[in-house]
Amino acid sequence: MSGEFIDTNVIVYAHDTSAGDKGRRAGELITRLGRSRSGLLSVQVLMELVATLNRKVRKPVPLSAVVEIVHDLTTWRVHEPSAKDVIAAVRIAQRYTISTWDAMIVHAAASLGAEVLWTEDLNHGQIYEGVPVRNPFRED
Repeated sequence: MSGEFIDTNVIVYAHDTSAGDKGRRAGELITRLGRSRSGLLSVQVLMELVATLNRKVRKPVPLSAVVEIVHDLTTWRVHEPSAKDVIAAVRIAQRYTISTWDAMIVHAAASLGAEVLWTEDLNHGQIYEGVPVRNPFRED
């Protein structure tokens, strides 16, 4: 079973009222993935989302609203990492010279059999562990 993995930054833009066009595009992507039931994410993404929306965006989102957003996203397939996943992510970080946080996202996407990883944090068009990266905000 495959799908499309979405990184934290994309979800944040969809819920950040100051994100402008990025927010609109991110919202459209999330809506499409939700309707098609092809959205994939990880526990790491959910935790980063809570911290970012509640504290790091220009207009913080109330925690009660963040909990609802997370609740809605738990209907997607969610990678729940183990200690072995951390070791795998460290190896990925070394192989591609990326941060361990990004490597854990790559590992989660690959573990779920993602067809694509939507993020602006990695190189658009590069394939990591068999998963191509796409930046949803890039104008091609």
